[in-house]
Amino acid sequence: MKKTTQFKSAAMFVIAMLISAITFAQNKPVESPRDSVSAKIGAATISINYGSPSVKGRKVFGELEPYGKVWRTGANEATVFTTSKDIMVEGKKLPAGTYGFFAIPTATTWTIIFNKVAKQWGAFKYDQAQDVLRVTVKPVKSVMHERLVYKINAKGFSLNWDKLSVPVAVK
Repeated sequence: MKKTTQFKSAAMFVIAMLISAITFAQNKPVESPRDSVSAKIGAATISINYGSPSVKGRKVFGELEPYGKVWRTGANEATVFTTSKDIMVEGKKLPAGTYGFFAIPTATTWTIIFNKVAKQWGAFKYDQAQDVLRVTVKPVKSVMHERLVYKINAKGFSLNWDKLSVPVAVK
């Protein structure tokens, strides 16, 4: 009788632990989920893979993302930009390939950066010596975008977040 009670208690404990493990293992929503966009511009297929953070009531540009510092143009892993063919970005040639995509925002202009090192965490190990191309663009005011989103159209692509859009011309 004592063994039966111990066995039942042990079995109930194991079942309770399994239920607890399953309950706690439920996926928590990802704070900045990965997203991507892909489209053709001329003969080239452009793809942008990025972490999509939310504004969450914060002041984004100038505070969360400080002016004058390299930013990974997304969250978590650095944004990855791929082009299947050579393209012209703001009038400058970018060879076909896969790049880490960074920016240096300011209040009036942004430096857009395509870096040889595509796979890296954030901009912590960003190395300017690995830059393939840098161009300067002007941000414009935009409708509110709670989540960072990239859009591609026939004229190029844009980074859109908070009340700002950063268009980049591509041919």
